[in-house]
Amino acid sequence: MPRLAVCSWSLQPTGPADLAAKVDACGLDAVQLALDPIRRGEWDEAQTVKTLADAEITILSGMIEMAGEDYSTLDTIKETGGVRPDSTWDTNLAAAKDNAELAARLGLGLVTFHIGFVPHDTADPERNKLIDRCRQIVAFFDAHNIQIAFETGQEAADTLLPLLAAMPDSVGVNFDPANMILYGMGDPIDAIRTLAPRVKQIHIKDASPSKTPGTWGTEQPAGSGAVDWDAFFGVYRELGLACDLVVEREGGTQRVEDVRTGATLVRAQGLI
Repeated sequence: MPRLAVCSWSLQPTGPADLAAKVDACGLDAVQLALDPIRRGEWDEAQTVKTLADAEITILSGMIEMAGEDYSTLDTIKETGGVRPDSTWDTNLAAAKDNAELAARLGLGLVTFHIGFVPHDTADPERNKLIDRCRQIVAFFDAHNIQIAFETGQEAADTLLPLLAAMPDSVGVNFDPANMILYGMGDPIDAIRTLAPRVKQIHIKDASPSKTPGTWGTEQPAGSGAVDWDAFFGVYRELGLACDLVVEREGGTQRVEDVRTGATLVRAQGLI
C-alpha cells in the first residue's frame, strides 16, 4: 500500500525538532529527508534520527542536491543544474559518495536527485557525459543496495526514457507532474504513462503553465494548478502503481497549510 509523506525542505525547517513539529502539524508521519544538511554537519545525524524516531516519523526516502544550481531562469538552471557542469562535478561526485554512505546508515532504500537537462539528440556529446556521470553516482548507491530515482520535468518523457534504459534496473524516476508544467515539457498524464515502468516515487505538486514560452510556470498548492489529479490518479490505478506519494511545496508562505491541502487531495482518492 502506498504511503503518504512530505518533503522535508518544503517545510523550511530550522532543525530536526522543527521538522518533526511541522510534519506533525501537517497531519503526517513520514518524510522524504534532504540529506545534505546532515552531510554538511548543519544537522547532527544522531539527533536527527532520534528526534524523528521519538516523534514516530518514518524517513521514506532521501534527496540530494547538486552544488552551484541557479534556478533564477530556465536558461540558468539549464547551464548550472544537476551533474552536467564540469566546474562542480568533482564536488558533486564526492558529495554523492558521502550521501550514499549516509543513506545507508539511515537505512534508506531510495534517494532522488535532479540530473540536469538531458539533450534530446542522442548524438550530443553532453548526453553521453551525463550518462557516464549518472552511472558513477548510481554505483555509490548500488554498493549499498539503495535505489536511485531521477527527478522528472527538465526534459520530455520520451527524452528521459532512453537514458533510463542505459541505467541499471535500480534506477527509475521520482515523477513530479508539476515539473512537467513548470518547465513546459509536456502533459504529465501522458508522461506518467510513458515512464510508469520506472516510477519509484511520486511528488504531489501542482503548477500553472507560463504564458510566455521559455519562462517558468508558477507552482500552486495541489489542486489549484493545471494538473488533472483525477486523470492522474486514474492512470496510477489503471497501471497498478503502488509507489509512495510525497507532498512537495516549494513556493508560498503557508507551507504547512498547503501541504495539508495536498495530503487531503491524496486521501480523497482513497489510496492511503
